Amino acid sequence: MTTDRRFPVRLDLKNGAVDMSHGAGGRAMAQLIAEVFQKALDNELLAQGNDQALFMPPAGRLVMSTDGHVISPLFFPGGDIGSLAVHGTVNDVAMAGARPLYLAAGFILEEGFPLCELVRIVESMAHAANVAGVPIVTGDTKVVERGKGDGVFITTTGIGVVPDGIHISGDRARPGDAILVSGSMGDHGVAILSKRENLSFGTEIQSDSAALHDLVAAMIDVVPEIRCLRDPTRGGLATTLNELAHQSSVGMQIREQTIPVRPEVAAACELLGLDPLYVANEGKLVAICPAERAEALLSIMRAHPKGTASAIIGEVVEDALRFVQMETGFGGSRIVDWLAGEQLPRIC
Repeated sequence: MTTDRRFPVRLDLKNGAVDMSHGAGGRAMAQLIAEVFQKALDNELLAQGNDQALFMPPAGRLVMSTDGHVISPLFFPGGDIGSLAVHGTVNDVAMAGARPLYLAAGFILEEGFPLCELVRIVESMAHAANVAGVPIVTGDTKVVERGKGDGVFITTTGIGVVPDGIHISGDRARPGDAILVSGSMGDHGVAILSKRENLSFGTEIQSDSAALHDLVAAMIDVVPEIRCLRDPTRGGLATTLNELAHQSSVGMQIREQTIPVRPEVAAACELLGLDPLYVANEGKLVAICPAERAEALLSIMRAHPKGTASAIIGEVVEDALRFVQMETGFGGSRIVDWLAGEQLPRIC
């Protein structure tokens, strides 16, 4: 193994910690980037070594999204802040029907943060990006004083390309359209809470954090008429449906009995006084399509490994007030309003 002559002493990645020199722009910062970030995230564009990545733009319409990740705890059942940062931005790009191409990542590190944990996070990001086929091609690192950063914050930005003929946006829902979800609601939020509060529910609840662009590609290949896609992250399904209703100037009518929620998640929410409709997800999506194409879309979603529990949960209706209403399991009806305040802070 060759030794980089700039760094006569290697970083102590087992027992060392981030210090202010790692963000000062000098030799220590260059060493942190080389031995932690470049080593794990290596690819041709990142290897250019510039403050930007130079690439040829593909044909088609480009989309771009950015997201900040401030989750607590940093490591949780089913993932960590590193994989979550990749999945979250890949999914935001994919919700336009786009094929994600590249990611950029910005890190804010707190002085004293253990280097072993930073390596674990960056390696997790690298694995998630490799599995998704969406490389991290540029980035930035800053260090803040002890007590001002809570460990690590990550911002990721993604760019992707939308295929010709695909027009997916939150303002395209029409009365009569069907509303679908790709699986059970609330897994991520309950997994975070169980880890944060050291709660045990008899079985470990795993986060659903996953990249969904391959599921989206399969969906639009069969049903290019999809009108809306959205991943129900902070605020959960309820907030997402309210956002879409507001954007499209319509109402939503959903049925409680058809919304998939794992029994262990439902039990945890009941114990904690939470509504699973408002609990965050990181590997699920909401789709709205013409009613006559709903069964075809449901079939292709259920055939995909990330959509086996997909369901049609309701329909879009005319409503000048843009309400989301739900038929309850008891046969009644209630308004599913916007989330007021925060159910679970620091969730993604």
